[in-house]
Parts: sequence; structure tokens; C-alpha cells
Amino acid sequence: MSRYMINTWEPETPSFWQNTGKATAARNLWISIPALLLAFAVWMVWSVVVVNLPNIGFTYSNNQLFWLTALPGLSGATLRIFYSFMVPIFGGRRWTAISTGSLLIPAIGIGLAVQDVNTGYPTMLILALLCGFGGGNFASSMANISFFYPKASKGFALGMNAGLGNLGVSVVQFVVPLVITFAVFGAWGGDSLTWVKIGVNKEMWLQNAGFIWVPFIALSTLLAWFGMNDLASAKASFSEQAVIFKRKHNWLMCWLYTGTFGSFIGYSAAFPLLIKIQFPDVNPLDYAFLGPLVGALARVAGGVISDKLGGARVTLWSFLLMIGAVLGVLYFMPQAGAGGSFSGFFWMFMLLFAGTGVGNASTFRMIPVIFLTEHQRAAAGKGKAAQEQAIVDANKEGAAVLGFTSAVAAYGAFFIPKSYGTSIALTGSPDAALWCFIGFYVSCIAITWWCYARKNAAMPC
Repeated sequence: MSRYMINTWEPETPSFWQNTGKATAARNLWISIPALLLAFAVWMVWSVVVVNLPNIGFTYSNNQLFWLTALPGLSGATLRIFYSFMVPIFGGRRWTAISTGSLLIPAIGIGLAVQDVNTGYPTMLILALLCGFGGGNFASSMANISFFYPKASKGFALGMNAGLGNLGVSVVQFVVPLVITFAVFGAWGGDSLTWVKIGVNKEMWLQNAGFIWVPFIALSTLLAWFGMNDLASAKASFSEQAVIFKRKHNWLMCWLYTGTFGSFIGYSAAFPLLIKIQFPDVNPLDYAFLGPLVGALARVAGGVISDKLGGARVTLWSFLLMIGAVLGVLYFMPQAGAGGSFSGFFWMFMLLFAGTGVGNASTFRMIPVIFLTEHQRAAAGKGKAAQEQAIVDANKEGAAVLGFTSAVAAYGAFFIPKSYGTSIALTGSPDAALWCFIGFYVSCIAITWWCYARKNAAMPC
């Protein structure tokens, strides 16, 4: 038996949690967080790269640039479906190390490809798809951490893992504009590229957008392999986990989490390019990183708030806030190419990102509570052994649902940028896409209130 395997894990037992479990869970959490941050950074790196490609001679249309922004979302969401079930099959330690190490492929690939303006668009599309490795990691990371913590602390743990992990989106949009301005790796990093702006030649090392993550990915992979644990109680085959596809609440929470996380990651991916198109006099990279930063920090706070107030109530108010913010964005955007207020547009988006972040945490707090309640209801009156088994089964199902809902929601990283691109191509404005998003949030409010938040809801959480 591996020294990294833990055979007895009882987080719901207070004495075990205080004496043994809490410290072990915290160690696994704090190794998981930077690994997930790097995954998000690689997943969203194209949101920054596309803004700079035209500057150094790549001649792509706005629609082609939106495709490069959107494709990591498509592949990442699809990979999440499979990654959702990997931790119980391979173990959290092994899978975290393997999935983190896989990020080296797109990171190195991007660094090589952008150095030659003759690199074909199909190659860029393939690299964009490979960045989906970073998106897939979220599903397995959240499922893994959920096994380590008791019900009372799941909101905090999942909020910390996801919230600080989500910071990778903000980090990539803040760090890349800095590191592409000088030769970080000297001669090893390749020659500079020429950027001509208003008749002035500037040097750019766009390859650093990929290369800068390589040493950190390698270190994080080693930390995961040698510092994390596998839990014997988390072991399950795919067929054991596949029972979630028969659970009504799995599909309802997929819908709600698409409204929260799907919005967060989709808005994050498209925000820099949307600013550039709507407000051409504004440098989008001066502001774009702030949206994901607000959303990520709000997620951390949202986990704590949801533990205290209940996930459903917080989710309901989050969607109301998001509707108000989108209406504000519509009000401050330019109309027919004229007018508009960037400051109003920007602050409405900050409010929107805050709403998505809190909602991300509250919906993820709802999931383990829903499935634990269901299994405990079914085991009521059947003795201690049945009650203990109910907790084990609920943790397995809850972890699988956390992963699967995150997979479905991640398609927001594809659909939101693509919706903007399609709306602009057909109408000359992203307004139609934003009105569609509002309609979707209204449906999320109805589901949350009826199923989880109203006084006599069948599954209050």
C-alpha cells in the first residue's frame, strides 16, 4: 500500500477531524490551490494573447480572434466531463499531478508558435483547444477537495480552492502584459517581435505568455505528487459514479452553475476583446484582469457567507444582482458606435463579476448539502451502519456532481465569447447576446426559488 494512501477518513467525526483530519485536509487544499491557479492561467491565456496577435503581424478577423478565445472553453468543458470521474478512479494525488503536468504541452506550444507570424491559423486553433487541459482540471480538483472536508466546512474549502484557483484568470491577464515587455528567459526564450504603433517600433516577447508558466507548472506537479494524499474511501468506479445521471438535482444544479460559473469564465475570456471592440481608445489589458480578480475574491467570501446563510438564499440574490449589472452594462455601452461611458461600463462589469463569484460559491455549497440530505433521509431509522454508509455514498455522489456540473458550466467559456462574436457579426452590437443572458438568469431565479429557497421547498439548502 502506498504511503500516500489514507485508509481511514472520517471528517464528520469531530475527534478525528480535530486530531488528524483538519491538518491533512489543509495540506492537500494548499497544494491544490496553486495547481488550480496555474490551470486557470493556461486555460485563459488566449484571452490576452489574442489582443496582441494583430500588433505583431498576425492578420486575423475579429470573428477568428473570438474563436481563439472561445475554443479553450469548448475543449475545457468537454474534458471536464471526463475529469469529473477521474479522482475516485486514479486517486486525487496521482490525478492532480498528471493533470497539472499536462499543462506543459500548451504552455510550451504557445511560446513556440507565436514567434513566427507565418504559423498557420489551424495550428493556433489546435493550441487553443489544448489549453482546455487547464479547464478540465477544475472538475477533478473540486471533486478531490470535497472528499477531505466535513459538511460544515465544505463551503469554505470549496470556496477557497475555487476562489483562489479562479485567481489564475486575473493573474494571467495581469502578468502576461508585463512579461511580454522584456526577455524574461534571455537567449533561451527566443528573439523579440516588432510591434509598430503610431509609427513607433516597440519590442515584444509574446512567447513569454506561454513560457512564463513552465517552471511553476513543473514545481506544482512535483508538490502534488510528493505532498498530497489519496483517500481509500473516495475510490469508486465510473459505473458507481454514473448514478448521478439519474438524479434530478444533478441536472438542476448544472443549469444553476452554468448561470454562475459559466458566466464568470465566459465574461473573463471575452472581457479584454469586448473592451477593445466597444472602446477602441482604451487599452483593455489595463483593466481586464480586475474583473476575474473581483469574481475570484467574491467566491472566497461567498463560500463563507453561504455556510452561514444557506446556499440557496445567496444564489437567489446573486442572480438578481447579475441581472441588474447586465442591465447597467447595456445602459453604458456605445450605441450605433457613438456615446457610451467606459467608467459606467467597467463598474457594471465589476458588479457582474462580483455576482458571479458569490453565486459560484453558493451553488457549489448547495450540491454536497443536497446529496447528503437525500441520502440521510433515505437511511433514516435504519441504524448506525446505514447512516455511516449514507455519508460515504453522499460524498461520492456529491463529488461527482461537483465535477459534472462544473463541466457543463464551463461551456460558458465558449458560448459567451461566441455569442458576442455572433451578435456583433449579425447586428453590429453585443446587445442581443446580453439580453439572452438576462433571460437565462430569470430562469435560474425561478428554479432556485421553487426547488430550494422558498418556504416549503422540497430540498431546502
